[in-house]
Amino acid sequence: MTVIKDRDIVESVADALQFISYYHPTDFVQAVNRAYEMEQSQAAKDALAQILINSRMCAMGKRPICQDTGIVTIFVDVGMDVRWETSQTLETLINEGVRRAYLHPDNKLRASILEDPAGLRRNTKDNTPAVIHTRLVAGDTVDFRVAAKGGGSENKSKLAMLNPSDSIVDWVVKTIPTMGAGWCPPGMLGIGIGGTAEKAMVMAKESLMDPVDIHELRDRGASNRAEELRLEIMDAVNKLGIGAQGLGGLTTVLDVKIMDYPTHAASLPVAMIPNCAATRHAHFELTGNGPVFQEAPDLDAWPDVTWEPGESVRRVNLDTVTREETVTWQPGDTLLLSGTMYTGRDAAHKRMTQMIANDEPLPVDLRGKFIYYVGPVDPVRDEVVGPAGPTTSTRMDKFTDTILERTGLLGMIGKAERGPVAIEAIRKHQAVYLMAVGGAAYLVSKAITAARVVAFEELGMEAIYAFTVKDMPVSVAVDAEGTSVHITGPKVWKAAIEEQAIELF
Repeated sequence: MTVIKDRDIVESVADALQFISYYHPTDFVQAVNRAYEMEQSQAAKDALAQILINSRMCAMGKRPICQDTGIVTIFVDVGMDVRWETSQTLETLINEGVRRAYLHPDNKLRASILEDPAGLRRNTKDNTPAVIHTRLVAGDTVDFRVAAKGGGSENKSKLAMLNPSDSIVDWVVKTIPTMGAGWCPPGMLGIGIGGTAEKAMVMAKESLMDPVDIHELRDRGASNRAEELRLEIMDAVNKLGIGAQGLGGLTTVLDVKIMDYPTHAASLPVAMIPNCAATRHAHFELTGNGPVFQEAPDLDAWPDVTWEPGESVRRVNLDTVTREETVTWQPGDTLLLSGTMYTGRDAAHKRMTQMIANDEPLPVDLRGKFIYYVGPVDPVRDEVVGPAGPTTSTRMDKFTDTILERTGLLGMIGKAERGPVAIEAIRKHQAVYLMAVGGAAYLVSKAITAARVVAFEELGMEAIYAFTVKDMPVSVAVDAEGTSVHITGPKVWKAAIEEQAIELF
């Protein structure tokens, strides 16, 4: 009989989570590279290049692919013939593995999990607890599939209770544009069909644990309706022209995964969950022979991709830049930023707007400055800051008008599109919004030469930092007139795909 000890679980889970923090699955790397090689949109191609360069840097430096090191989700299939040599519960052992992984001194990961979610929202400080799905199955082993899911992509999860006669493809095509680019495409779509509402959602998440194989499916041909749907949805979504980071281009999704389950005759539950450009998952099986440790992939699996900002790049000194200068920037312009910027996310913006409403002085002077929407990873060794990629900017939209009007802020830097409220505020105040590439956090951090907390230290990664940067690459996503590349780019590429019949595969 197989005997599983407590250390088998704790050490295996901890190792898997450290491993996936800096190693993309190689099948995913190859899929991104395939998209990069075929991409015709220069903006999207540049974004894909940065994602690939960042991925290789993380594999070599063993530092997180993304500053959002995720909420841990684990699927565990427990063989019914297994015997346990432990006095602790499976959940306790898994969470001890999570704790060890996220507090590892050589590669400390960002603690993003908050307890009392509808109240005080206190950080648990070790990223526990994990979300755990357990099944009892036949056999004498314990099978683990471990993932770390970023909030940007998780927040775009969708569920619909369709009528049985409705088209699933039509629903997906209608829904994808409403998700914006905060899920950091290109990624994978996990789709659960059938069962009940909660069953569909779990299936959608579980399907994302599988490797990228859509091109092999296309070559051999579909053998059932679920496989036909995978191909139909893949084709239909990529024809939308949304592209990498929502900038417009040929590849929005790299694969579509589907799991289904019998459902009620009156129902058609459909769930859709995207995986982002920081897709992270690993698999291991405990057989009673001790902990299982992940095997490092060959770095030759990563393409040798380079990225240069181009001849038209503007170099910007953040310490001397003026509004007269920023209003001349055009959508799509590439900028290299140097100088001082401040950081601020949801909690900092909420607190600042409360202080403004109470006529209290702010702890930092934002006049003529830029705010970077980021929650960095803690530094290790000689780093000034850990991976520090942008967070989803739309979460700050409701604060934008107040901050721009009352502080004299020149602009903002973040990830993905801005919504109508923020775009109107940017236009009204002649501000600008700049975009950094989501999924390139370690690469971005190399442009940060100094970092210090200047306000709200108790907020942890949501504190306000002062960053000194050197040649940090960004692009103009919304100009002072309110023109957004996340609106114009996909529109142009959707039309190009339709009119010119550009080869997508």
